[in-house]
Order: sequence, then structure tokens, then C-alpha cells
Amino acid sequence: MKKFILFIIFITFIKIITANTFAQSPTVVTDPRYAACDFCGYCPPNPLPQSWSACQKCLYPDISSDPSTMESLVIDPETNTAIAPAPGKQYTFLGCLGSGNGAFSDQGSAGGVIQSLLNIIFAMAGGIAFLYLLYGSFVIATSQEEPEKLNYGKRVVYGAIAGLIFTLGSVFIVKFIASGILKIPGFG
Repeated sequence: MKKFILFIIFITFIKIITANTFAQSPTVVTDPRYAACDFCGYCPPNPLPQSWSACQKCLYPDISSDPSTMESLVIDPETNTAIAPAPGKQYTFLGCLGSGNGAFSDQGSAGGVIQSLLNIIFAMAGGIAFLYLLYGSFVIATSQEEPEKLNYGKRVVYGAIAGLIFTLGSVFIVKFIASGILKIPGFG
């Protein structure tokens, strides 16, 4: 019986010692936690993606441009999620697309994205027409009075001018129909 009581006292003593050692009050974590990767593809210790700085300016405009601070990887302790990208912005191979304010699921965001895509398409079409205008002018300048080359150069110049007029006219028509007639939010 004495051995049993001593055994109980010994176990109680061990429990008291270990309870004070291991059961400490919860502490607030002061060190930030980091996500494995950010939305731009930065996954330390791997090197930065080639377009990380452009993506960072698009999705994380309020953080430092120095990737060593790892601000794009900080996890919010309250929500246990990584930092959210700028609302309404998405970085694609075409660059930073977005509706300005609000998320892609908000009303009017599709108009902003389509407007960005149309701006890119019309700019490319205008640039190609301008290059053809330069090419046609070069052909005319180097024709050396050969009627075939001169006529070909004139056709290229006329086609480039028609392409520029068509591009500018289509920009006007699309903006007029989308914002004036259909009143699509995000166009303007």
C-alpha cells in the first residue's frame, strides 16, 4: 500500500512538473509566415520569373519592388491566406488587364477587359498599317521609274491608308456601339 501511495505521489509530481514546463500560455506569433509562391510565380528560393516586376506592379501595387522583402508572400494571420492581388486586375501574357476597380466577377469588369483587349488589337492593326505605309513608300522611292514597281508601291500605300482608315473607323464604331448604344459598363 505504501508503494502504491508513493507511486501516485510520484506520478502527480511528474505531472505537475511537466504541466508547468509544456503547458505555457499561448503566445502571439510575431514572426510573419510566408506562402510558398505568390500570384506572379515567385517561389523562393527559385529565381524570380522574368515578368515578376511587371506583374508585381499590376497585382501588388502597394508593396515594395524589392523581392527580397517577400511582401508578396506574407500570410495574413487572421485569414490565414496570402496577400490578395489588386481587385479587378489580372496579369496575363498580354500584360496587366483589369477593369480598374472591383473584381473580375463584378458588373462591368468584362467591359474593361474587352476594352483592354480591343485597344491592343487596334494598336497592332494600326502599327501594321503604318509599317506597310513605310514599306510602300520605300518601294516607290526605289522603283527607279520602273512602272511595275511604282504601281506595286502605290497599291501598298493605298492599302495601308485604307487599313488605317478602317482601323480608326472600327475603333470609333465599336466604342460608339458599346458605350453609346448598348451602354456596356466598363467601356468609355
